[in-house]
Amino acid sequence: MFERFSSGYYLGEMFVEPYDGAKAAIQRADHERMNEQLYTDGEGVERIDAPLVMKLDRTHFPVLGDDEVPAGTLLVPRDLDLEPRSLPDRRQVFLAKAERAYQLLRISGYEAPDAA
Repeated sequence: MFERFSSGYYLGEMFVEPYDGAKAAIQRADHERMNEQLYTDGEGVERIDAPLVMKLDRTHFPVLGDDEVPAGTLLVPRDLDLEPRSLPDRRQVFLAKAERAYQLLRISGYEAPDAA
């Protein structure tokens, strides 16, 4: 789904659709698989529910998993600052590599929900 693009990003293509939710979301199984492949190192107990960080146009945003989202689809909040384009549409999406994702999440002040 995603291929190496640069030192900080992978590049892939997804069906992007606006919705009325507060956070961007992809299918939970896809989210967990990407998290495991890209953000874990196989040592100890690691979270696979941490937000991914994606970039569309010039905007970075955290992406969570949701069972209701169809596979291969990225739901983006309508109020996300995206360049005007007709959505829904198939679009190229950047996925931040682990180090870049953690940096972007820290800078944005994103606070992960506590583990239950």
